[in-house]
Amino acid sequence: MKIWRGDEFVRAVPRKRLFDLDAFEDDVRMIIRDVRNRGDEALIEYAARFDGLNLRLGEIQVSAEEISQAYRAVDEDFVRSLKVAMENIQRYYEQQLSRSWMTVTREGTVLGKIYIPVEKVGIYVPGGAARYPSSVLMTALPAKVAGVKETVMCTPAASSGKVDPHVLVAADLAGVKRVFRVGGAQAIAAMAFGTESIPPVDMIVGPGNVYVTVAKKLVYGQVGIDMLAGPSEIAVLCDYTANPVIVAADLLSQAEHDVYASAILVTASERLAETVQEELAARLDKVSRRDIVARSLENRGAIVLVENMEEGIEVINHYAPEHLELLVEKPFELLGQIKNVGTIFVGPYSAEALGDYTAGPSHVLPTGGTAKYASGLGIETFLKVSNVVAVSREGFLALKDATKKLAEVEGLDAHKASIETREGVLC
Repeated sequence: MKIWRGDEFVRAVPRKRLFDLDAFEDDVRMIIRDVRNRGDEALIEYAARFDGLNLRLGEIQVSAEEISQAYRAVDEDFVRSLKVAMENIQRYYEQQLSRSWMTVTREGTVLGKIYIPVEKVGIYVPGGAARYPSSVLMTALPAKVAGVKETVMCTPAASSGKVDPHVLVAADLAGVKRVFRVGGAQAIAAMAFGTESIPPVDMIVGPGNVYVTVAKKLVYGQVGIDMLAGPSEIAVLCDYTANPVIVAADLLSQAEHDVYASAILVTASERLAETVQEELAARLDKVSRRDIVARSLENRGAIVLVENMEEGIEVINHYAPEHLELLVEKPFELLGQIKNVGTIFVGPYSAEALGDYTAGPSHVLPTGGTAKYASGLGIETFLKVSNVVAVSREGFLALKDATKKLAEVEGLDAHKASIETREGVLC
């Protein structure tokens, strides 16, 4: 891992670090156009080309029998673990439900907001050689709590044609109504525009590779999206009280995601930094994804040495990581100073891995520095707001002259006339 001084890191690391998506746009546009024009036929061809999957018409949707078989293929402990995670996720988001409201001004005008859930949501869950049942829960359950009527899911199948049973069980328990064995940019296109098998949705959420991310970018406007997600990130802010064994373990836990994952230690303790490096070296050969971890730490990892905690917080706010662990003596005293983070994990027991699976908040979070302006997936992702304006006679009289003047300045005569008409008819 490269060692930086705090000021060097702030100058060298870009504020926004999303991948250059432009290089992939032409290929993805072609896929989207093809799926839009040819529907299921295009999906079948792309399944063969990209996934080695021999799929026939009528087989795109996962059958009820396959879902029943999935329950028989997973162990009971897995199902119990899913239910623990589900209970915590649902409880967390139930506390955040927005309430519609109305207020009355002194002139008797009623103003308010009505929160309305999106009707149809499409969830994308990465698959193929990997399995991510946790991503099913972290997207479907906030949508369910928000009141979304229908959720469908696309996920790639293995070359055998089977969708991982753990993913299917998670989808069934989370209330996903239909699952389709389609992955990549073609899945995003199918959910955005609809095909013979896959219904068009109003919003698409969930993480994916760069082709999925570009596809979400390109269909935005046709549908809503949650965010443009990039590789996983963790920053660990430590003082001398931190346990280096825990720090090293948590850095490794994110580095194993993929070679583009980023694991960063920020500390004023050179001794701690040295010990963490030793721990990382000692543990590296023991992880099953050693090559991935080694490349991630070498190319995307960093140790940032700062003069004090104030500079450490400056580094964190500049970097705006997806995940931040606070392993310091008095972590709650720092919360008000941290401005740009997806999720903050406070104290030595708050392993980031708990956030990935069971703690409660969704693990679909802003990456690549976008935490400077974006939030993680949550209830508000799936809620629209309709404003309510019911003007009383007294309210109209109080606002009419200012409204006419502003319309006059902007040259919108019909706007002004609509007020003057009411003056003549109603007043």
